Amino acid sequence: MLRLKILFITILVIGASFFALEASANHTWFNYHWARTSNPFTIQLGDNVGSAWDSHLLSASAGWSFSSVLDAIVVSGRTNSRNCKPISGRVEVCNNRYGNNGWLGIASVWVGGGHIVQGTVKMNDTYFNTARYNTPEWRQFVMCQEIGHTFGLDHQDEDHSNTNLNTCMDYTNNPFSNQTPNQHDYEMLETIYAHLDSIGTVAPYTASASSNEIDHDNRSTWGQSIRTSKDGKASLYVKETKDGSVFTFVIWAE
Repeated sequence: MLRLKILFITILVIGASFFALEASANHTWFNYHWARTSNPFTIQLGDNVGSAWDSHLLSASAGWSFSSVLDAIVVSGRTNSRNCKPISGRVEVCNNRYGNNGWLGIASVWVGGGHIVQGTVKMNDTYFNTARYNTPEWRQFVMCQEIGHTFGLDHQDEDHSNTNLNTCMDYTNNPFSNQTPNQHDYEMLETIYAHLDSIGTVAPYTASASSNEIDHDNRSTWGQSIRTSKDGKASLYVKETKDGSVFTFVIWAE
């Protein structure tokens, strides 16, 4: 009887460990994805960043392009860094002194008809020009993570103080080892983009998705906070618009 009890407990422990592993790997946000008719497909990252950020944008592009289902290529930007307005079918990446508004990096993703149709990524130089954040590690970590959100990925973990998962999709107080995607991220992208669509929402696709519903200087326009990280700060917002939804992911500065 004792041996049976030990066996039963062992099975429970193994099962719980397996469930925890599966849960940590399932980091999508509501299963939204870019519509496309074949894999791998190409996502354009519009370069609206200055020279201090160019290498980090290129590194993030290369890291995400290791995925078997997508290529993230850097192209000329089509907006200005201050407003960073979205362009349908692609992701615009920007940096500027956006002010002491609390956020270090932010990504907004527009969804229409059940698919991602456009996105923006912004790096706040007001904080990145301070001693704490003006490091290659912080710049690369935030750039990589915010771009990852625009592909349909969520955070793998939202506890800043636990052991790093060696992925940029992991919240951290020390980003030294969280510079690039890891194998879980690539596997999750394969899951997200396992099925093909009859239409495409990547460039040269154009749509009328609302581009003026979000003001990143005014938090009240971001919609409802739908999740908080372990430190109690909101990490994801959603705003419903006449054209669909806008999801906004935030990394807050300390």
